[in-house]
Amino acid sequence: MNIRLLSKKDSKASVWSGGLTYEYMIYPETSSYADRDFIFRISSATIEQEPSVFTKFKGYYRYLVMLDNGLDIEVNKEKKVYEKYEIMEFNSDDEVTSYTKGMDFNWMVSEKIGHHNLKITNSSQNCNAEILILFSLDITVIKINGESYNLKPYDLLVIENQKKENIMLNFSNECLFGILDF
Repeated sequence: MNIRLLSKKDSKASVWSGGLTYEYMIYPETSSYADRDFIFRISSATIEQEPSVFTKFKGYYRYLVMLDNGLDIEVNKEKKVYEKYEIMEFNSDDEVTSYTKGMDFNWMVSEKIGHHNLKITNSSQNCNAEILILFSLDITVIKINGESYNLKPYDLLVIENQKKENIMLNFSNECLFGILDF
């Protein structure tokens, strides 16, 4: 089992058409954002223009969560409204236009991956997924099989669990909790 703590302050910024995107992780590490050959990518982005057209990624499913306010958005010309921390799920090839400024969490997963899920939780979790992602929304202590990890707001903890061992997680505060199985 490999556990990595990726701090918000260490994420790399790059420009997208509506603001900045901060990449936490691309998997596998040998893959490339530009080549669109990754299994998944985790990032946080600022939306600084209204309206902002989201970048399309053919062949990817996407989870998006606003971290600082709600979201007024159009997906394929259909208007939708999401509250702060409400999880938006969509095909990354959809036509998506945001009418809100703010900061978000993004998780893009290749459509070749059959099982993935994202939820918000502060309750104990017991799971054996191959990849677990834990994104802190506030100062949080996460216990993994009894060992504590201290996260600041918007830090990311990634657990690679190739042997699919049973993992017990406890959270001191709400976190985004994602699982992925190949």
